[in-house]
Amino acid sequence: MRQTITKIKGLTVNIEVVEVCQTDATGGTIWYYAAIYAQPHGSAEKRLVRKSRLPGAAAALKAEIQRDGIQAFSRIGA
Repeated sequence: MRQTITKIKGLTVNIEVVEVCQTDATGGTIWYYAAIYAQPHGSAEKRLVRKSRLPGAAAALKAEIQRDGIQAFSRIGA
């Protein structure tokens, strides 16, 4: 099982993407889970914004943030 945590810093909130992936011996994906959390600056509390079981969900979010910047955070609901 492999876990990847990606942190994206914003002006008012930080986004944390947690991906967990399990593969079989041949490299095929058995299961995948991504959870996206928003954390306001100065707060220790994280809020679950979105979760997905579709592989590549975290990569799509990263591309959206790179493309649209701060507007991507407002669409997430943070």
